Amino acid sequence: MTNRLAKAQSLYLRKHAENPIDWWDWCDEALEKAQQENKPIFLSIGYSSCHWCTVMEGEAFSDRAIAQYMNANFLPIKVDREERPDIDSIYMQALQMMTGQGGWPLNIFLTPGDRIPFYGGTYFSVEPRYGRPGFLQVLQSIRRFYDTEKAKLANFKEEILGTLQQAAILPGTDELENELHVIGAETCARILSSKSGGPSFPMIPYAEMALRGSRFNVGLANDAKNACRQRGYDLALGGIYDHVAGGFHRYTVDPTWTVPHFEKMLYDNGQIIEYLVDLWTAGIKEPAFQRAIEGTVAWLQREMTSPQGYFYAAQDADSFTSPAAQEPEEGSFYVWTYGELSEILTPEELAEMQQQFTVTSGGNFEGKNVLQRTQLGKLSDSLETALRKLFAVRYGAAPEEIKTFPPARNNEEAKTGNWPGRIPAVTDPKMIVAWNSLTISGLAKAASLFGRAEYLELATGAANFILENQWVDGRLYRVNYEGTAAVLAQSEDYALLIKALLDLHACDRANGSWLIHAIAVQSEFDDFLWSLQLGGYYNTANDASDDLIVRERSYGDNATPAANGVAIGNLVRLTLLTENLEYLDRAEEGLKAFSAIMNQAPQACPSLFAALDWYHNQTLVRTKKDQIEILSNQYLPTAEFNLATELPGDVVGLVCQGLKCKAPARSQEMLIDQLEKSQIRSVSNP
Repeated sequence: MTNRLAKAQSLYLRKHAENPIDWWDWCDEALEKAQQENKPIFLSIGYSSCHWCTVMEGEAFSDRAIAQYMNANFLPIKVDREERPDIDSIYMQALQMMTGQGGWPLNIFLTPGDRIPFYGGTYFSVEPRYGRPGFLQVLQSIRRFYDTEKAKLANFKEEILGTLQQAAILPGTDELENELHVIGAETCARILSSKSGGPSFPMIPYAEMALRGSRFNVGLANDAKNACRQRGYDLALGGIYDHVAGGFHRYTVDPTWTVPHFEKMLYDNGQIIEYLVDLWTAGIKEPAFQRAIEGTVAWLQREMTSPQGYFYAAQDADSFTSPAAQEPEEGSFYVWTYGELSEILTPEELAEMQQQFTVTSGGNFEGKNVLQRTQLGKLSDSLETALRKLFAVRYGAAPEEIKTFPPARNNEEAKTGNWPGRIPAVTDPKMIVAWNSLTISGLAKAASLFGRAEYLELATGAANFILENQWVDGRLYRVNYEGTAAVLAQSEDYALLIKALLDLHACDRANGSWLIHAIAVQSEFDDFLWSLQLGGYYNTANDASDDLIVRERSYGDNATPAANGVAIGNLVRLTLLTENLEYLDRAEEGLKAFSAIMNQAPQACPSLFAALDWYHNQTLVRTKKDQIEILSNQYLPTAEFNLATELPGDVVGLVCQGLKCKAPARSQEMLIDQLEKSQIRSVSNP
């Protein structure tokens, strides 16, 4: 028997449809019912490819004793964080206040009516374990506290709500220090270089800001470039990259970048493509970077692009080893026993693979091998042949024979599909505007750098789908489920879509519509999410925030860049491209709104420092098409280019800094010299 989540569009919610828990989605009816019945809300937040979310669904949420108590004493609500990052952000912040840590599944208890959190955690086991109570004991204790400790509950609620409200205000300043972005870059470089015994995440917003700082030639510039180079090596060589079929996993569980948490998230892959392109343009032209970009684009084309042109959201970490298996196993689609490798490869191929990859008889993951490269450079033709053999075993055919590989949309499809190779992980087929936009940006930059028209075509297909399908009654919507737009767009959707449109404009200037679309989306963004009182952009629109206990303006970078940092950088870019100074005024106001937090906690907000870099070093180059093609493939992170139809005499180009231009450049050497100095003028003051 299924519960009401069986009718949900979200794959994550539908995964809980057969739980005995009487789940609700986040809606007015559920919130009102909790208040009417005086039941605390049990809010559980996760996402479809989350491993521990899947584990808890199969354990605690499938336990009948737990469900019976839950249904009688709580109002249980499930939220897909990928649909509602605004809800997730608020309650994740609350959980971190309570426990000092966070993660998913995010399980938190709210008082009915006012929805204020008073207890929370992440994974709860069914039975008592490691000195911690079982989930049923937790539920009983929570309900007893709610019923009998009214004074303590009221005091705790007041403290939590006050802290959340104070954090949402973020007092700004009237000053923008001229070299604050250098401090931000050095902070990012230190974070990138730090060693720990824990997991290894891509942390692309930090890597991008550290790379920006490497051009200033002050302080930790050399250390920053080395840290950025090493992060590129870790990504392109490590087990986090799928060396057989392309695409990056979410993170590795170890500091050596060997064993990944195997889910593949669209947002990581778009960002990593862009970062590897930036490393290449910054002069770090490692063949492994190009191979990783090519493989990731091939994976996007083969497995992650819908027939309509948009990109799917994610692929699970777990997959079934056989149709008869009761539960999927983590990483089974991707790893290899030594016996399998010995059977598939010739002795010579296996020997060479052992020289170039971490392959042993004992394996490096539960007796199996995750492939991790041990050397830089171009792989030999024989190794590429060996990897193609592994691809054929996994997918049932050679790479050139598989143009598209259909997604398994749920466990049933995965187990019953007629797969010619291994049973694939489940793919979440929803379209998310923000994540598609990150991928469009990466593809546009790779298309420009490597001259690959098919990359641009892939990016254009996704952008056109969004422009043609995600507006309902004049408003942008965040997700799309097989042709149906859902959930009003949030700040990251607007900010990252505008950036993607500007990146397409930079790659495809012949199509003047990209800039026109960016301007139109920016106008809607300003109308519905800009804070007139505080500056910066709210996470949610002014007419879509009634169900939130606070209205946040996110500034902190996590796996994805913070919306406000990206948005303010966009405003500077639009200033350069349109010469409309209202954009620059708004960018300045936004930076001042977050200046205090940039001074106090530079480790939290690399994207805001990137925006400050744009603000201080903004450069517009007016030149001819051939010069744009040459210059746009150099690392010039705060430059925009406009095609100059008429330049006098022997003038090659004109470099402008904000409201003033330098002397006309009469040679390519002079143009490049002016441009490079303009990119660091806030530090060197040329």
